[in-house]
Amino acid sequence: MSWADGAGLVELPGGARVRGRRLGAPASPADRAVVLGSGPLPPWPARRVRWPDFWIPLDRADTVAALTEALDRARAGERVEVACRGGVGRTGTALAALAVLDGLPAADAVRWVRERYHPRAVETPWQRRWLRSLGRHAGPRPGSRPEPANGGEDGALPR
Repeated sequence: MSWADGAGLVELPGGARVRGRRLGAPASPADRAVVLGSGPLPPWPARRVRWPDFWIPLDRADTVAALTEALDRARAGERVEVACRGGVGRTGTALAALAVLDGLPAADAVRWVRERYHPRAVETPWQRRWLRSLGRHAGPRPGSRPEPANGGEDGALPR
């Protein structure tokens, strides 16, 4: 069952929809949650990722695996959410990471998530750096568009 329109709902580049939210905020049930850091788990199935507030995930491989699973579930039509205590920094970073895993160039991820989810999403320089690193190491996924090798679609190198 897919999401109905609602607060925090973001459509990823490939068309899958994922909800971002603050833990503890009232929410309709999801089929699966990725909980970023400490805080209460929702009453539906969830996977916790060790991710301190204002920082980056403590275990990169586990985080990428959790987000890849979330993306695959969302693509299959499941209602997937990502959530942290505040619902902005880590949640925004995870939504941007999902977009990168779904084919968005990492250089566009912060702007993309701020336009679609929250204007302060991805709060710290190290979260931005982590997203760039994810883009370099994630590799293309089936159905995604690869990031241009020259750094930009117009042939110009990034500044």
